[in-house]
Amino acid sequence: MSDPIIARVSFKEQMLHAREEAIVKAANRLLAEKGFDAMTVDEIAAEVGIAKASLYKHFPSKEDLAAAAMVRVMRRAQDFLRALPAGDAPLDKLRAVAHWTMQMQLAGQMPSLPSRNSSLRTTLMSCKPFLDGLVELSDRIGGWIAVAQASGALNPRLPVIAVLYTLYARACDPVLEFLKAGGQHSDAEIAELAMSTCFDGLNAR
Repeated sequence: MSDPIIARVSFKEQMLHAREEAIVKAANRLLAEKGFDAMTVDEIAAEVGIAKASLYKHFPSKEDLAAAAMVRVMRRAQDFLRALPAGDAPLDKLRAVAHWTMQMQLAGQMPSLPSRNSSLRTTLMSCKPFLDGLVELSDRIGGWIAVAQASGALNPRLPVIAVLYTLYARACDPVLEFLKAGGQHSDAEIAELAMSTCFDGLNAR
C-alpha cells in the first residue's frame, strides 16, 4: 500500500508543476504578443487565475519568469532539431529550422528576443539552461551551415556566424507580422514567402 503522505506530497508537486507550466505558457504568449517591456506580471497572474503574490512564489521577478519562457522555447527547439532525420541534407535541415521558427512566430508562440541592453538579457546571460541550449543549437546549426557551404549549397563567402544569425533572426522577423496584418495570405503562404526571400534571395532567377 502506498504511503498517503508520499501520495499527498506527490500530488502537491504535480499541482505546483502544472501551475508553473501554466504561468510560463502565459508568459510565453504575452512575450510573443507584446515583448518583455510591455508585458506585466499582473497580466500573467490574471490569465492564470492566481494572485500576483502567488506567482512570485514560483518566479521571484519578471525577468526570471521571462527567462523560464525563453528556456521553454529553447528546449522545444532542441527537441525539434534532434528529431530531424539524420539522413537529410544539411540545407534541408536549415530550411526546416527556419520554417519551424516562422511557424512558431505566426502561431504566437515565439517570445520576442530581448534587446541588447535589457534587464532580461542580463538574466539570460546568467541562466545556465538557456546558455547551454543556445550553445548546443549554435554548434549544431553552425555545423550544418559549414557542410552546406562546403558542398556549394550555400554561399561559401558568407561567414558561418552571419548565416547563423540570419536564421536566428527569422524567429522575430517583422515581415511575417506585416504580411499577416495585410490579410492577403495564409500563415503557410507567409512562411513560404519568407523562406523564399531567406534562402533564394531577391535576385531574379
